[in-house]
This record gives sequence, C-alpha cells and structure tokens, in this order.
Amino acid sequence: MWALRRAAAPIRSHSSHVRIAQAFCAKSEFYGDSLEQGLGSHVYAHFRAVQSISSMGFSHIPTFRYKCSVGRQTLSSQAGAKSSDEEDADDGFSELETASETEDVVEKNISEEKPEEQISESEFSDDESEADTLETTQSGLVLSDAEVDHPADKDTRKKVSSLFKVIVAAPRQGVPKAIDQWVAEGNSLGRSEIFATILNLRKRKMFLKALQLLEWLEANKQLEHTERDYASHLDLIAKVHGISRAEKYIERIPKSFRGEVIYRTLLANCSATTNLTKTEEVFNKMKDLGFPLTTFSCNQLLILYKKLDKKKIADVLLMMEKESVKPSLFTYKLLIDTKGRANDMDGMEQVVETMKAEGMEPDLYIQSMIAKYYMYGGFREKAEKILKEMEGDNLKENRGACIHLLYLYATLGSANDVERVWKVCEASAHLGEFLAAVEAWGKLEKVDKAEAVFEKMQKSFKLSTKHYTALLRVYASNNLMIKGKELVKKMSDIGIQIGPYTWDALVKLYVEAGEVEKADSFLQKASEQNSNAKPHYSSYMALLSQYAKRGDIHNAEKIFNRLRLAGYVGRMQQYQTLLQAYVNSKAPAYGFRERMKADNIHPNKTVAGMLIQVDGFKKGSVLSLLE
Repeated sequence: MWALRRAAAPIRSHSSHVRIAQAFCAKSEFYGDSLEQGLGSHVYAHFRAVQSISSMGFSHIPTFRYKCSVGRQTLSSQAGAKSSDEEDADDGFSELETASETEDVVEKNISEEKPEEQISESEFSDDESEADTLETTQSGLVLSDAEVDHPADKDTRKKVSSLFKVIVAAPRQGVPKAIDQWVAEGNSLGRSEIFATILNLRKRKMFLKALQLLEWLEANKQLEHTERDYASHLDLIAKVHGISRAEKYIERIPKSFRGEVIYRTLLANCSATTNLTKTEEVFNKMKDLGFPLTTFSCNQLLILYKKLDKKKIADVLLMMEKESVKPSLFTYKLLIDTKGRANDMDGMEQVVETMKAEGMEPDLYIQSMIAKYYMYGGFREKAEKILKEMEGDNLKENRGACIHLLYLYATLGSANDVERVWKVCEASAHLGEFLAAVEAWGKLEKVDKAEAVFEKMQKSFKLSTKHYTALLRVYASNNLMIKGKELVKKMSDIGIQIGPYTWDALVKLYVEAGEVEKADSFLQKASEQNSNAKPHYSSYMALLSQYAKRGDIHNAEKIFNRLRLAGYVGRMQQYQTLLQAYVNSKAPAYGFRERMKADNIHPNKTVAGMLIQVDGFKKGSVLSLLE
C-alpha cells in the first residue's frame, strides 16, 4: 500500500496539460470515453501540493471508529460542489460488473425482439457527455444487488419479458394502468418476472418506469421486500427524484432493513451527483451507525475526490492502509485514470506495477486506458506495445479486444490497423463493433468507409437513435453540414426519435461549420419544445467554449445561466470557460470569486492565474471612465 500511496503523490505540472485536455475532449460515442469532459478541464491540471504522507494531519480523513478516528469535523467540505438534487446523475458505483456503455445494451436475443423501436430517447436519464465509463462500468446500482442476486436463473434474466414490453409501450403516466391490465389478463407476476423486467429497464436507463413498477408492487403488496429490494427502490428514487427524496424514503424503510446496503446505495448516488457535502455526511453517518469500513465506501470517496480535490486521494489511501482495507481492481482503475489525466506517466506506471504486485493483471479496459494516455502524452511506441498485448497471439480468439482496438488504432492514425481489425469482425460483427468501426473511420476522415459500415449495420440490425447519431457525429467532425442535415431528415421521415443525443451531434455539426448562433438557436428551441428532455452538458459547453473564444461575454453568460437552469452546477470547467470569455475580451470579471464561492468551487491553479489576469483589466476600465 505504501507504493500505492507514493504513486498517488503530487506531480509537477506539465506544459502540455492544456493540449492533452483538448485532445481528451474529443467525443467517443461508442467508447463511452471515460477520458472526456465530464470531469471538467480542471482534471488535467496537476495535483495540488501535498506534504509528505508521514507528516500529514488527518483533517481530511473520514471518521470511523478505528484507531485513526479524530472526530466528526474531519470531513469538512473544502473543495466541494453544490449539487442540485435534480442534477444529472450518472449511474451509482459499486464493485459489481455491469454491461459496458461501449457496447449496445441490447443483447442479441433482445435485439431480435426489437423493443428499442418503442423506446423514446428521452427515456434515457443519463448524459452520455457526462458519463464516466470508468465509473459506470462498476455500477452495482444500475444492476443492483437485488436484481443480480434474485432467484431467477441467468436465462430468465436475459429474456425480454412480456411485462417489460408492456411497460416500455405504455406512456409515462400510464404504467400503473398497463400493469393492471397485464395482470388482469392472467399473467403471473413472480419474482423472476419482476426482476428480469427491472433489469432490462435499468439497462436502457428507463429509471422512471422501473421505479413506477416498484411503486405499483408496493402499493398492491405484490412483493415481500428484502434489504436489497429496498436498496434497489432507494437507488431508483435517487436517480429519478434526487437525494432529498431518497433520504426521506429511508425513513420509511423498517429499521431492521436499514443496513449497510441501504446506506452504501445512498452514498454512491451522492458521489455520482458530485455532492461533496452530502457524500461526506453519509460517509460519517455510516461510521456513526457502526458499519465497517469497506473498499466500496473508500472508492466512492476516491471517485469524488478525483473530480473535486485530488490532494485528498492520498488521505483516503492512507486510511485504507491503516484499516487494512485492500484496494480493488476498480481502485487501481481510478488511480491509473487520475495519473493519466495529469500526464504523469511515471506515476501511472507505478500504480500499474503496484497492482500487478498485488496479483491483479490489467484487463482490456485498463490496457485501453493506458494506451490512450500514452498516445496523448506523445509516447507512441509505448502505446503500440500495449495495443499488441491487447491483440494477443490470435485476434480472432480475442474478439473482445476489437471494439477497443478499432478506436485506439484510429486515434493513433493507423488506417491499416483499423482495416485489419475490422476484417476480423466484419463477417459477424455485433452492434458495438459496428459503432466502433463507424467512429474509427470517421476519426480517420474516411467518411465513405464509415458510411459503408453504417449501411451494412443498417441491413443487419434494427437501429435506434444511438446508431444514427454515431454517423451524424462523423459528419459533424468532418464538417459535412449537408450530409448531416440529410441524415436528420431521414431519421425524422422513418420515425427515429430525435432527442438529446441527436441534439448534441447537431449542435456540434453547426459549431464545426462556424454557425454558432444557429447551434444556439437550435438547442434553445429543441429544449423548449421537449420540456421532458434535458440537453447534454457537452452541448452547452460546445456553445460556451465558442463564445468564450470570441470574447463574447453576453452570450457566454447566457449559456452559463442555461447550464445552471438545466441543473449543471458546481463544475470547475464551466467557470473556467466562462472566465476565458472575460480574458479574451480583456474585461474585468467583477464578483467572479464570490460567484465561485457561492457554488463552493475553489479556483485551481489555472483559474487562479486567469483571475489575476482579469483583475489587471480593472485599472484600465476605471481609467477609461476618467478620459
């Protein structure tokens, strides 16, 4: 563990951080891209100075009743982010594996049933631009313990039940009536049926309808709850209605069922919404209730501090060492990701070596993460070595690597390798591989090949919004406005739902064409006409970044306000981008520090420098008034 803490020590800043951050923000629709802007541009800055671990006080360490306990005040929210209960919530995080966002969530036997043709894009509650796949792939709250451990066998869980189809087809307010009708027709509502349905609803991020099913079951006394069932219900309430409503629900749970599973579910949702104050509060509440310190709970803090205050990461690792809490594979993924984002290749390699020394080998996800950071850090040979390791001796027998390799070779600019990997997949490609190939060819500016792959995919599968949007993003990144508009018209003509995924691609299509005002107007009208759907964070940021580059303070402030109204608050990236508008316009930003403080945001080194820069404009502003 000492080696691990040493690897998490601070690093020097690198002049290439800004360039790396810009490169990382390139969108990867199929890949889920844990390396994009969801964490904000401040993630790419260096770790703030931390003293020697041995001489550090424990003022940041969460308090459990162990030798390191130092009192209730230990988790003061010094670097947090105020978070609306309705803020965009990624999935909760846990040690359980779940379906990767990099692959289509519809399994083959499900896709043959084609339920997606009835699924509105607005049903998806998560924001792809915000989803950090590193974290969501560990989400036991998407597929909660209640669903994973229920008595149904694996085959039952894979099936698309008739109840699921009925709920998907029902309008949002008509779910209870639809279930009533289904039961009245003589269908059996057993536990296996219930949780197979909830599982499939969760896979499609249809959290509201999953919650409506659980509420119907509770109201009709159709399910005898276990603690894990209550945890699943709690998780859905947190995702749909926010943390406050989830806390009120806990008060309704019988005391005998308010165990560690309940509170770890709440903890994960607080962490997922980047709510520092509430996360620390729940963490300490778990201590007060006498729950043991677990790897899962520590990982929630690491997730949060990776986003908000990286200097606290070493504190959590020290606490884990003192209490003999072993890091999990997910812990190492978080640390590798943190070091890679900071362009600290030595630190990243040290974490990998420590992980191997603990008997854990890098999986495909970790390997692809390392390769990508090597690429953006300029270490091409090291990246190529990792890719060869991923391929193994026989790529046909190692098909699982193809979806990663297609994107990574495209990032490396190697069209020949993309072609070679695609030939391995082409004859029997699944949807995830098709999407990977579409994006890979688009990234290589081989639009004709991306279109050819899309046409073949179209002939092989019933496609949804996600798949059409992948091609739309290719057109956007290659500034093909006419083709983009034609594709959107085709989507509309054949009844493909057009929602936030598509809006995001269209905004970027207009932005790449230099038509920022049209992108702004389009997004405003789309969100007004579809009040139930929230534009993606990245859509707003694409606009804010362009206005900032122009030094257009008025429009930058307008987009910043729309971000807040949409529930995207407490993020360093949006403040840094807005401040850039003032820098570029050479205008003073009066009250900017107070605005950040009100959102509990503390300036990083980059923002602190920008604030000093805009302060210098105040003198000139005053003098101009005297002239």
